Amino acid sequence: MPPTINKGKIMKRFEIKTPSKTAAEFTKVFSGVRFSVLTPCLLRVESGSFCDEPTQRVWGRAFDTPAYKCEQKGAEVHIITDMAHFTYNLRSKRMKRIILKDGRNVKNFKKGNLKGTRRTLDGCNGAAPLEDGLISRGGVSVMDDSDGLILRGDKIVSRPPCEDKYYFAYGSEYRTCIADFFKLCGQVPLLPRYALGNWWSRYKAYTQEEYLTLMRRFKREGLPFTVATIDMDWHWVDVVKRFGPEAKPGKSLSALDLFYNTTWPGWTGYSWNTELFPDHKAMLRELKGMNYAVTLNLHPAMGVRFFEDMYEKVAARVGVDPSTKQQIPFSLANEKIVQAYFDDVLRPYEKEGVDFWWIDWQQGKNSDVPGLDPLWALNHYHFLDQKDEGKRALILSRYAKEGSHRYPVGFSGDTFMTWASLKFQPYMTATAANVGYTWWSHDIGGHHFGYKDDELYVRWLQFGVFSPINRLHSTSNEFMGKEPWKCSPQAEAIADTMLRLRHRLIPYLYSENYVTHTMGRALCEPMYYSCDCEEAYAAKGEYMFGANLLVCPIVEKTNKGTSLASAKVWIPQGRWTDIFTGNAYTEGTYTMYRDLTKLPVFAREGAIIPMYKNDRDNNISMQNDLEVWIYRGNGEYLLYEDDGISMDYENGAFVRTHMSVTLSGDEAVFTIMPAGGEEKMLPKGRKTYLRFRDIAMADVDVDGQDMGKLNEEICVEYVGIPVIVTLKNCVFTCNADYRESVTDVVSRYNMKNFRKQQLFSGALESLTSKICAPKALRGPIEELRKICTVTAKA
Repeated sequence: MPPTINKGKIMKRFEIKTPSKTAAEFTKVFSGVRFSVLTPCLLRVESGSFCDEPTQRVWGRAFDTPAYKCEQKGAEVHIITDMAHFTYNLRSKRMKRIILKDGRNVKNFKKGNLKGTRRTLDGCNGAAPLEDGLISRGGVSVMDDSDGLILRGDKIVSRPPCEDKYYFAYGSEYRTCIADFFKLCGQVPLLPRYALGNWWSRYKAYTQEEYLTLMRRFKREGLPFTVATIDMDWHWVDVVKRFGPEAKPGKSLSALDLFYNTTWPGWTGYSWNTELFPDHKAMLRELKGMNYAVTLNLHPAMGVRFFEDMYEKVAARVGVDPSTKQQIPFSLANEKIVQAYFDDVLRPYEKEGVDFWWIDWQQGKNSDVPGLDPLWALNHYHFLDQKDEGKRALILSRYAKEGSHRYPVGFSGDTFMTWASLKFQPYMTATAANVGYTWWSHDIGGHHFGYKDDELYVRWLQFGVFSPINRLHSTSNEFMGKEPWKCSPQAEAIADTMLRLRHRLIPYLYSENYVTHTMGRALCEPMYYSCDCEEAYAAKGEYMFGANLLVCPIVEKTNKGTSLASAKVWIPQGRWTDIFTGNAYTEGTYTMYRDLTKLPVFAREGAIIPMYKNDRDNNISMQNDLEVWIYRGNGEYLLYEDDGISMDYENGAFVRTHMSVTLSGDEAVFTIMPAGGEEKMLPKGRKTYLRFRDIAMADVDVDGQDMGKLNEEICVEYVGIPVIVTLKNCVFTCNADYRESVTDVVSRYNMKNFRKQQLFSGALESLTSKICAPKALRGPIEELRKICTVTAKA
């Protein structure tokens, strides 16, 4: 009989109830091979043992049955839909070829794969290999579920030998491919709103007063962090010194166990270190009073030992005599141990104020259940346990293969503090969308080793602001803290500004969070999802950041002569406006140059970006006044709001506010339509400040009332009825004057004044004039030359 995790009635919190489909019209069996046509582009092929139950990867196969033809010709099975022709060889038991609707004849299903993600970046210094994803330039990808254990109610059941593969033949329809993957494997949960702000994290043995002093300072200086993370030193770590030799972990089951048991015998722990935290309850109350969500780090591998506060309670539950001081092992197969882990070990801390857990599992992929990765099991159990408690579930943990998108947020591990590590992360973050893993959280600033470099810190933080989760983190080295004031005054000022910008972006991020949850579109999405062209595939350092922003983090050092750093950016069709410089760009590839205060971030024409007005407080309530950035053109946006924390949105407790902008000649119209959903949730008295970012002058009309000339912003109070703002006689902004811009760039360059005058005098009057600039200046001048006429073209 196959081994199971059988938790019985008391463990119903882990029961999986998902729709399954076994209707005869969508399956065919030939010579012991079963074919299931799930969509016109998605075919499942099984041999050996067939499975109609949910697995670790696949939770539901209840698609609408597509029209298809199926026939056997000799040793070949042909399945034909209106999108693909699948040919399978029964003799060799392999897919021979797939012919796509566009005529591609695909035989190599790995060629052209655009990759997915990986378990962790632990110890990585720069680029690291990625696993295959579901998106391929070849048009076909394969997901192998042969090793996926079965989820049978509240049990995890080992699977009989089989081959179980899913063929995704979506061609270049990348978003459709990922949307169907989510239908197959479960949707991405809606994150709580606080997760989208700034996180403070550090591996450091803080005292209670040190930690509270730090968090108070963040509040005092107006640095809006929303998540307070306490790493492993919240619990006893030097356990042998404090509790004696008996505190050493039990027998090691693997070389990896031996390493951790010997090097860090206190790696696992569940009892507050009262020397560092004499009154943790008071600390948690104060943190909650300052509006911080709290997470603690967990390493469960060593189980529960005699010195833990809850040892006697756990021992009584599992039938161990506490007087023996017997170590209660970490076990996924023991119902009582799993129950005790959640109810006796963790639940009391949650009641005291711990919002979620950081599952820092590093002890390998083997468990006491054959084939069950303990990392996957911990992610699965923790997430479902929180949902069972009625919470908006959240964890911080590592990636554990396809299906891990159901358990956000991902922790990418301990990277080196180097430029090479930073350079890889934007690419990895966007590419993870190819396997539906949308919520990566990196150690912003790098974790360990490497070097102290204020410029690297700022550039990494800028990427963090425009990444899924902005979590500052570092190792326990006393001199590696990521507090902004530990940098130069210039770097500190920039970091402060960036942290405040991230907080202001929460309304936009939360609306995109809703899009990810309902439509499966990642916040960070590769450029080739929007544009199937060579330039998009080559643009590995940039990505779409939600519906309206394009981001290309700078990952190169500044040139000392110009004080500018560069990034190669491909701009798609249309007009895109840099949100920091105000310059507009049209389609093409540019090498862009920015000083340390800026990075290339572009709003598409017609973009609408809802933001918080206040940037110096970590309040994230719906009552906060809003500021909406509007870019001329034709566009629309759906602002999504709910209470940000509960599951009430599932019962309709949310508000969606439709905003749109249109442009006709020199007249722009911005409209806020009546809210959809629970209108009573709209805050009373909340003001919305409208900023037309690329309109310099205009006559303003609000709901038919003449408001005079356009100032910096227009304030309206939206109470659920339409608001119509009309701007007439618009004068649009244009790119900075070429001569003036070049003069600014050249002026900052350090060289002999007479030689500078010789090189540039008289050469600035015409775009066609040859400027014999030093090499460091040629790039910035060429960028200015290329964009000087963009406004006229657009």
